[in-house]
Amino acid sequence: MSYYFSKIVDKDFDAAIAAVTAALQTEGFGVLTEIDMKATLHKKLGVELRPYKILGACHASSAYQALQAEERIGLMLPCNVIVRETATGAVEVSAVDPVASMQAIQNEALGGVATQVQERLRRVVESL
Repeated sequence: MSYYFSKIVDKDFDAAIAAVTAALQTEGFGVLTEIDMKATLHKKLGVELRPYKILGACHASSAYQALQAEERIGLMLPCNVIVRETATGAVEVSAVDPVASMQAIQNEALGGVATQVQERLRRVVESL
């Protein structure tokens, strides 16, 4: 089982970030964090990296349900979505598959929540 969904989009990097953010909002997610890996790794290590951002997305009601079922589930939250430029210059959007992530946790109550979030994230990626 793959741990992510992915799609090459016909957009430049900044347009892809905007499109992903809008698609996440359509599915009820907010973006809690945005990590610019290119800038961070350049600052910390002096290395060059193609554009790469991690968006920490949260579907609040699903996060609440998950917290009710498993107190330490915050270790697995938020749902990360990445936007990155590939070696060929294409822009790829990938989202974590929460069903794959939740397999590491021995709690059947999380299955339904993970499946709902999986469906939402899959629609986000497919809509781009």
